[in-house]
Amino acid sequence: MARVVRVVDGDTIVARVDGHDEYVRYIGVDTPETVKPDTPVQCFGPDASDENHRLVEGRTVRLVFDREVRDDYGRLLAYVHAGRRFVNAELVRGGYARTLAIEPNTSHAGEFQRLAAKAARAGRGLWGAC
Repeated sequence: MARVVRVVDGDTIVARVDGHDEYVRYIGVDTPETVKPDTPVQCFGPDASDENHRLVEGRTVRLVFDREVRDDYGRLLAYVHAGRRFVNAELVRGGYARTLAIEPNTSHAGEFQRLAAKAARAGRGLWGAC
C-alpha cells in the first residue's frame, strides 16, 4: 500500500512507498501533457490531471508491478488501484488517456486497447475534444 502525496499530472503521482516518496508512472496509459518542460499544455491535459486528482488525491492506493519495476528516469512503474477502482483502466475508459504499451509491461495492454476503442467510438474525453 502507498499513500498518494501529490498528483503530478494525469498519469503520474508521488506516493509514499516504504517510507520514501517515489514518483509513480502509470503503466500502459498516456495522458496529454500539462507539466512537461518545454512542452505546451496539450488538449484535454488539464481534464486528465483533474480526473487523476479526483481518483487518487490523498488516498491510499495499491501499486501492482509488472515485469519492469522502474523506467529510465527512476520512476516506479505501476498499475494503480484506489479501492475497487483500477485507475489506469478508468483513465482510458473515460477518454482521459490513450494506451501506451511498452514491453515488457504489457499485462493489461489488450484490456486497455479495448477500453480505448470503446471510448473513441463514443467520442468520450479527448476523443471528442481533441
